[in-house]
Amino acid sequence: MKIAIMGVGGVGGYYGGLLAQAGHELSFIARGAHLLALREKGLRVKSVLGDFVVSPVRATDDPSEIGAADLVIVTTKTYHTDEAARAILPLIASGTVVVSLQNGVDAAERIAAIVGKDHVLGGATWLSAAVEAPGMISHYSQFRRIVLGELDGRITPRAEALAEAFRATPATVELVTNITQVLWTKFVFISAVSALGALTCVTLGSFRQVPEARAVLVEAMSEVAAVARARGVNLESDTVSKTLAFIDSADPGIKPSMQRDIEAGRMSELESMIGVVVKLGSELGVPTPVMRFTYAALEPAYLIARNPEAGLSAR
Repeated sequence: MKIAIMGVGGVGGYYGGLLAQAGHELSFIARGAHLLALREKGLRVKSVLGDFVVSPVRATDDPSEIGAADLVIVTTKTYHTDEAARAILPLIASGTVVVSLQNGVDAAERIAAIVGKDHVLGGATWLSAAVEAPGMISHYSQFRRIVLGELDGRITPRAEALAEAFRATPATVELVTNITQVLWTKFVFISAVSALGALTCVTLGSFRQVPEARAVLVEAMSEVAAVARARGVNLESDTVSKTLAFIDSADPGIKPSMQRDIEAGRMSELESMIGVVVKLGSELGVPTPVMRFTYAALEPAYLIARNPEAGLSAR
Protein backbone atom coordinates (compact mmCIF):
# COMPACT_ATOMS: atom_id res chain seq x y z
CA MET A 1 0.00 0.00 0.00
CA LYS A 2 0.94 3.63 -0.48
CA ILE A 3 0.59 4.95 3.06
CA ALA A 4 0.93 8.43 4.53
CA ILE A 5 1.44 9.05 8.25
CA MET A 6 0.01 12.39 9.40
CA GLY A 7 1.81 13.22 12.63
CA VAL A 8 5.04 11.33 13.33
CA GLY A 9 4.86 11.17 17.11
CA GLY A 10 5.21 8.02 19.16
CA VAL A 11 2.27 6.17 17.59
CA GLY A 12 2.75 7.39 14.02
CA GLY A 13 6.49 6.96 14.08
CA TYR A 14 6.41 3.48 15.58
CA TYR A 15 3.69 2.01 13.38
CA GLY A 16 5.00 3.87 10.35
CA GLY A 17 8.36 2.25 10.93
CA LEU A 18 6.81 -1.21 11.23
CA LEU A 19 4.77 -0.69 8.05
CA ALA A 20 7.86 0.48 6.16
CA GLN A 21 9.76 -2.60 7.33
CA ALA A 22 6.86 -4.71 6.05
CA GLY A 23 7.42 -3.36 2.54
CA HIS A 24 4.73 -0.70 2.24
CA GLU A 25 5.46 2.65 0.56
CA LEU A 26 5.55 5.12 3.44
CA SER A 27 5.48 8.91 3.49
CA PHE A 28 5.82 10.77 6.79
CA ILE A 29 4.29 14.20 7.27
CA ALA A 30 6.24 16.06 9.95
CA ARG A 31 7.77 19.45 10.61
CA GLY A 32 10.64 21.30 12.26
CA ALA A 33 13.65 19.51 13.70
CA HIS A 34 11.81 16.18 13.57
CA LEU A 35 11.34 16.51 9.81
CA LEU A 36 14.99 17.49 9.29
CA ALA A 37 16.23 14.50 11.31
CA LEU A 38 13.97 12.10 9.41
CA ARG A 39 15.37 13.37 6.11
CA GLU A 40 19.00 13.27 7.22
CA LYS A 41 19.17 10.16 9.42
CA GLY A 42 15.98 8.22 8.73
CA LEU A 43 13.57 6.97 11.40
CA ARG A 44 15.24 5.48 14.48
CA VAL A 45 13.20 3.37 16.88
CA LYS A 46 14.29 2.27 20.36
CA SER A 47 11.89 -0.45 21.49
CA VAL A 48 11.55 -2.89 24.36
CA LEU A 49 10.78 -5.41 21.62
CA GLY A 50 13.83 -4.61 19.50
CA ASP A 51 15.45 -1.49 18.05
CA PHE A 52 15.42 -0.75 14.33
CA VAL A 53 16.14 1.97 11.78
CA VAL A 54 14.28 2.83 8.58
CA SER A 55 16.51 4.74 6.18
CA PRO A 56 16.06 6.50 3.92
CA VAL A 57 12.52 7.69 4.52
CA ARG A 58 10.27 9.98 2.54
CA ALA A 59 9.37 12.89 4.82
CA THR A 60 7.71 16.20 4.03
CA ASP A 61 5.76 19.04 5.58
CA ASP A 62 3.68 19.43 2.42
CA PRO A 63 1.12 16.63 1.86
CA SER A 64 0.51 17.79 -1.72
CA GLU A 65 4.01 16.49 -2.59
CA ILE A 66 2.89 12.94 -1.85
CA GLY A 67 -0.13 12.67 -4.12
CA ALA A 68 -3.07 10.33 -3.64
CA ALA A 69 -2.58 7.62 -1.02
CA ASP A 70 -4.25 4.26 -0.46
CA LEU A 71 -4.21 4.80 3.30
CA VAL A 72 -3.75 7.86 5.50
CA ILE A 73 -3.11 7.24 9.19
CA VAL A 74 -3.78 10.23 11.42
CA THR A 75 -1.78 10.17 14.65
CA THR A 76 -1.52 13.82 15.63
CA LYS A 77 -2.46 15.06 19.08
CA THR A 78 -6.23 15.41 19.33
CA TYR A 79 -6.10 19.20 19.52
CA HIS A 80 -4.65 19.17 15.98
CA THR A 81 -7.33 16.85 14.55
CA ASP A 82 -9.26 19.39 12.49
CA GLU A 83 -6.07 21.00 11.18
CA ALA A 84 -4.69 17.57 10.25
CA ALA A 85 -7.89 16.58 8.45
CA ARG A 86 -7.73 19.71 6.30
CA ALA A 87 -4.03 19.15 5.60
CA ILE A 88 -4.54 15.62 4.24
CA LEU A 89 -7.17 16.63 1.67
CA PRO A 90 -4.55 16.53 -1.17
CA LEU A 91 -3.98 12.83 -0.31
CA ILE A 92 -7.62 11.85 -0.77
CA ALA A 93 -8.70 10.04 -3.96
CA SER A 94 -11.80 7.98 -4.62
CA GLY A 95 -10.45 4.86 -2.90
CA THR A 96 -8.41 6.44 -0.12
CA VAL A 97 -9.06 5.19 3.42
CA VAL A 98 -8.36 7.41 6.43
CA VAL A 99 -7.86 5.86 9.88
CA SER A 100 -7.29 7.69 13.14
CA LEU A 101 -5.17 6.01 15.79
CA GLN A 102 -5.49 8.99 18.12
CA ASN A 103 -6.63 9.08 21.70
CA GLY A 104 -10.20 10.03 22.54
CA VAL A 105 -13.51 8.94 21.06
CA ASP A 106 -14.49 11.61 18.53
CA ALA A 107 -11.54 11.80 16.11
CA ALA A 108 -13.14 9.70 13.36
CA GLU A 109 -16.27 11.85 13.45
CA ARG A 110 -14.26 15.08 13.27
CA ILE A 111 -12.10 13.82 10.40
CA ALA A 112 -15.15 12.53 8.51
CA ALA A 113 -16.75 15.97 8.66
CA ILE A 114 -13.82 17.32 6.62
CA VAL A 115 -12.68 14.51 4.31
CA GLY A 116 -16.03 12.75 3.90
CA LYS A 117 -17.49 9.91 5.94
CA ASP A 118 -17.08 7.41 3.09
CA HIS A 119 -13.30 7.66 3.42
CA VAL A 120 -13.09 7.05 7.17
CA LEU A 121 -12.63 3.75 8.96
CA GLY A 122 -12.52 3.45 12.75
CA GLY A 123 -9.33 2.56 14.56
CA ALA A 124 -7.87 2.25 18.04
CA THR A 125 -4.46 1.30 19.34
CA TRP A 126 -2.89 0.25 22.63
CA LEU A 127 0.71 1.43 22.62
CA SER A 128 3.09 3.41 24.81
CA ALA A 129 5.59 5.32 22.69
CA ALA A 130 6.93 8.85 22.38
CA VAL A 131 9.39 11.02 20.49
CA GLU A 132 12.65 10.85 22.46
CA ALA A 133 14.56 13.19 20.16
CA PRO A 134 14.16 14.50 16.60
CA GLY A 135 13.89 11.48 14.33
CA MET A 136 13.93 9.03 17.26
CA ILE A 137 10.94 7.14 18.68
CA SER A 138 11.00 5.26 21.98
CA HIS A 139 8.55 2.37 22.44
CA TYR A 140 7.97 1.39 26.08
CA SER A 141 5.15 -1.18 26.17
CA GLN A 142 5.12 -4.91 25.59
CA PHE A 143 1.73 -4.41 23.93
CA ARG A 144 1.23 -3.01 20.42
CA ARG A 145 -2.36 -3.72 19.52
CA ILE A 146 -4.48 -2.25 16.72
CA VAL A 147 -8.25 -2.71 16.31
CA LEU A 148 -9.98 -1.64 13.09
CA GLY A 149 -13.59 -1.54 11.96
CA GLU A 150 -16.05 0.16 9.67
CA LEU A 151 -18.08 2.78 11.49
CA ASP A 152 -21.31 1.06 10.38
CA GLY A 153 -20.16 -2.34 11.65
CA ARG A 154 -19.80 -4.10 8.30
CA ILE A 155 -16.84 -6.29 7.34
CA THR A 156 -15.90 -4.86 3.94
CA PRO A 157 -13.17 -5.73 1.43
CA ARG A 158 -11.37 -2.46 2.18
CA ALA A 159 -11.44 -3.14 5.91
CA GLU A 160 -10.03 -6.62 5.32
CA ALA A 161 -7.31 -5.20 3.06
CA LEU A 162 -6.40 -2.64 5.66
CA ALA A 163 -6.20 -5.28 8.39
CA GLU A 164 -3.94 -7.40 6.16
CA ALA A 165 -1.63 -4.43 5.62
CA PHE A 166 -1.13 -4.09 9.37
CA ARG A 167 -0.87 -7.86 9.85
CA ALA A 168 2.32 -7.77 7.79
CA THR A 169 3.84 -6.12 10.89
CA PRO A 170 4.49 -7.77 14.30
CA ALA A 171 1.60 -5.82 15.87
CA THR A 172 -1.52 -7.60 17.12
CA VAL A 173 -4.30 -6.66 14.68
CA GLU A 174 -8.05 -7.25 14.96
CA LEU A 175 -10.90 -6.45 12.59
CA VAL A 176 -14.21 -5.98 14.43
CA THR A 177 -17.87 -5.14 13.89
CA ASN A 178 -18.15 -3.02 17.06
CA ILE A 179 -15.47 -0.35 16.72
CA THR A 180 -17.46 2.25 18.70
CA GLN A 181 -17.64 -0.13 21.67
CA VAL A 182 -13.92 -0.81 21.31
CA LEU A 183 -13.07 2.90 21.24
CA TRP A 184 -15.02 3.54 24.43
CA THR A 185 -13.56 0.45 26.12
CA LYS A 186 -10.08 1.79 25.40
CA PHE A 187 -11.19 5.22 26.58
CA VAL A 188 -12.17 3.80 29.98
CA PHE A 189 -8.50 2.82 30.29
CA ILE A 190 -6.63 5.75 28.76
CA SER A 191 -8.79 8.49 30.24
CA ALA A 192 -8.56 7.11 33.77
CA VAL A 193 -4.82 6.35 33.79
CA SER A 194 -4.14 9.76 32.23
CA ALA A 195 -6.12 11.39 35.03
CA LEU A 196 -4.38 9.51 37.85
CA GLY A 197 -0.97 9.80 36.26
CA ALA A 198 -1.27 13.54 35.77
CA LEU A 199 -2.58 14.05 39.32
CA THR A 200 -0.01 11.86 41.08
CA CYS A 201 3.01 12.63 38.85
CA VAL A 202 4.26 9.05 39.18
CA THR A 203 4.30 6.01 36.91
CA LEU A 204 1.39 3.63 36.44
CA GLY A 205 3.13 1.03 38.57
CA SER A 206 3.52 3.49 41.44
CA PHE A 207 -0.08 4.67 41.72
CA ARG A 208 -1.83 1.38 40.96
CA GLN A 209 -0.36 -0.25 44.08
CA VAL A 210 -1.48 2.43 46.54
CA PRO A 211 -4.95 1.44 47.85
CA GLU A 212 -6.33 4.98 48.03
CA ALA A 213 -5.10 5.89 44.53
CA ARG A 214 -6.28 2.54 43.18
CA ALA A 215 -9.78 3.19 44.54
CA VAL A 216 -9.89 6.59 42.81
CA LEU A 217 -8.65 4.95 39.60
CA VAL A 218 -11.58 2.53 39.72
CA GLU A 219 -13.98 5.43 40.35
CA ALA A 220 -12.57 7.29 37.35
CA MET A 221 -12.99 4.24 35.10
CA SER A 222 -16.53 3.73 36.38
CA GLU A 223 -17.43 7.33 35.57
CA VAL A 224 -16.20 7.00 31.98
CA ALA A 225 -18.06 3.71 31.57
CA ALA A 226 -21.26 5.28 32.93
CA VAL A 227 -20.99 8.15 30.44
CA ALA A 228 -20.48 5.69 27.59
CA ARG A 229 -23.55 3.67 28.56
CA ALA A 230 -25.62 6.83 28.88
CA ARG A 231 -24.64 7.60 25.28
CA GLY A 232 -25.97 4.22 24.20
CA VAL A 233 -22.64 2.42 23.92
CA ASN A 234 -23.03 -1.27 24.74
CA LEU A 235 -20.04 -1.76 27.03
CA GLU A 236 -19.54 -5.18 28.59
CA SER A 237 -20.67 -5.38 32.21
CA ASP A 238 -17.13 -6.27 33.39
CA THR A 239 -15.33 -3.55 31.40
CA VAL A 240 -13.95 -1.85 34.51
CA SER A 241 -12.66 -5.06 36.13
CA LYS A 242 -11.08 -6.22 32.86
CA THR A 243 -9.46 -2.81 32.39
CA LEU A 244 -8.07 -2.92 35.92
CA ALA A 245 -6.60 -6.36 35.21
CA PHE A 246 -4.97 -4.96 32.06
CA ILE A 247 -3.52 -2.07 34.07
CA ASP A 248 -2.12 -4.52 36.61
CA SER A 249 -0.42 -6.49 33.83
CA ALA A 250 1.13 -3.44 32.14
CA ASP A 251 4.76 -2.39 32.52
CA PRO A 252 5.05 -0.45 35.80
CA GLY A 253 7.16 2.29 34.22
CA ILE A 254 4.51 3.50 31.79
CA LYS A 255 3.35 7.11 31.78
CA PRO A 256 0.45 8.11 29.47
CA SER A 257 1.28 10.72 26.85
CA MET A 258 -1.03 13.33 28.42
CA GLN A 259 0.86 12.99 31.69
CA ARG A 260 4.25 13.29 29.97
CA ASP A 261 3.11 16.44 28.18
CA ILE A 262 1.78 18.04 31.37
CA GLU A 263 4.96 17.23 33.30
CA ALA A 264 7.02 18.81 30.51
CA GLY A 265 4.88 21.95 30.51
CA ARG A 266 3.62 21.24 26.99
CA MET A 267 0.15 21.56 25.52
CA SER A 268 -1.80 18.42 26.46
CA GLU A 269 -4.87 16.46 25.41
CA LEU A 270 -6.73 17.43 28.59
CA GLU A 271 -9.89 18.44 26.72
CA SER A 272 -10.11 15.21 24.72
CA MET A 273 -9.13 12.92 27.58
CA ILE A 274 -10.80 14.48 30.63
CA GLY A 275 -12.84 17.51 29.60
CA VAL A 276 -15.03 15.51 27.24
CA VAL A 277 -16.02 13.15 30.08
CA VAL A 278 -17.06 16.09 32.26
CA LYS A 279 -18.94 17.76 29.39
CA LEU A 280 -20.82 14.64 28.32
CA GLY A 281 -21.55 13.70 31.91
CA SER A 282 -23.11 17.11 32.48
CA GLU A 283 -25.18 16.84 29.30
CA LEU A 284 -26.36 13.31 30.09
CA GLY A 285 -26.95 13.77 33.80
CA VAL A 286 -24.15 11.38 34.80
CA PRO A 287 -22.10 12.42 37.87
CA THR A 288 -18.35 12.55 37.21
CA PRO A 289 -16.81 13.88 40.46
CA VAL A 290 -13.34 12.39 39.99
CA MET A 291 -13.03 13.58 36.41
CA ARG A 292 -14.52 16.97 37.28
CA PHE A 293 -11.92 17.45 40.03
CA THR A 294 -9.13 16.26 37.72
CA TYR A 295 -10.18 18.71 35.02
CA ALA A 296 -10.37 21.59 37.51
CA ALA A 297 -6.95 20.75 38.97
CA LEU A 298 -5.20 20.47 35.61
CA GLU A 299 -6.93 23.20 33.62
CA PRO A 300 -4.90 26.19 34.91
CA ALA A 301 -1.60 24.69 33.73
CA TYR A 302 -3.28 23.58 30.50
CA LEU A 303 -4.38 27.14 29.75
CA ILE A 304 -0.90 28.50 30.37
CA ALA A 305 0.68 25.82 28.15
CA ARG A 306 -1.82 26.62 25.41
CA ASN A 307 -0.81 30.26 25.39
CA PRO A 308 2.28 30.89 27.56
CA GLU A 309 2.51 34.61 26.82
CA ALA A 310 -1.10 35.31 27.79
CA GLY A 311 -1.09 33.02 30.82
CA LEU A 312 -4.49 32.36 32.35
CA SER A 313 -6.00 35.23 30.35
CA ALA A 314 -5.82 32.84 27.37
CA ARG A 315 -9.16 31.49 28.45
